[in-house]
Amino acid sequence: MEVITDLGACPRPAARCVVTIGAYDGVHLGHRAVVERVRGIAAELGCATAVVTFDRHPATVVRPDSAPLVLTDLEQKVELLGSTGVDYTLVLRFDEARSQESAEDFVAEVLVGCFAARVVVVGHDFHFGHRRRGNVELLRTMGAELDFEVTDLALVTDAEGAPPISSTRIRQLLVKGDVVEAARLLGRPHEVRGTVQRGDARGGELGFPTANVSAPGSILLPADGIYAGWYERPDGSLHGAAISVGARPTFYRDGASMVEAYLLDFDGDLYGERAKVRFVAPVREGQVAFESVDELVAQMGRDVVATRAVLAP
Repeated sequence: MEVITDLGACPRPAARCVVTIGAYDGVHLGHRAVVERVRGIAAELGCATAVVTFDRHPATVVRPDSAPLVLTDLEQKVELLGSTGVDYTLVLRFDEARSQESAEDFVAEVLVGCFAARVVVVGHDFHFGHRRRGNVELLRTMGAELDFEVTDLALVTDAEGAPPISSTRIRQLLVKGDVVEAARLLGRPHEVRGTVQRGDARGGELGFPTANVSAPGSILLPADGIYAGWYERPDGSLHGAAISVGARPTFYRDGASMVEAYLLDFDGDLYGERAKVRFVAPVREGQVAFESVDELVAQMGRDVVATRAVLAP
């Protein structure tokens, strides 16, 4: 996959493109179904395939007070789009100027000017451009003028009568701590990436040294609790881990929520490395302020046993 971050580097392929547009937060199973449809149409027409997405969630610019926390950072989103087999991904900077761009200008500059669109594939309720004035009807009108077709798709569901698979639905699951159902809709475990930072070394003193993973504030963490999961190091090695999300109430009254991973059967220095933490299943809900350190250590031991059981082959 070729990643394009500058409209000046657009391919303008002679074979033209089948293009889809969206925030693609999470690149979940619904998104993958859309891209699969794009690839199918392109194969029939002998075209290339392209995804147009943004460097941040558009809501952070147009309604920052109510913008959602996101499921993937830009790095991971691009990686996941690459795994779909699409030929091109255009990552547009979404700033104030972009938010003011008319739907018509977006079509002319990006869809036609950059990718020579042959077909544009979007959801039937798709809106874009300044004040979301662009829609499927406008795309069809412009397509008749600029020589491209429009395919609008119903939202993908996972079962009859179930709500559509969406980033919003997955966020709601994670807020409740349901990482198992979230993983089913994502097609993979929810993953948080960040750099391992030095903490107060309290975990080592308790016999359970943890990697304190500093995740960006824009990324959605699962509900406070203990989870079984996986920790991936920069060299690609995977380690089972008991993962804590929360503010460590036994020691801090008003601490910030953080991600701590205790790697099973591992002894080494993780400080400063870029970590990928994947949540497989909950082990214990919420965070508890234990009355003594001994009680905390005993519970941590039980959490590790439960984690091993979850991750056992």
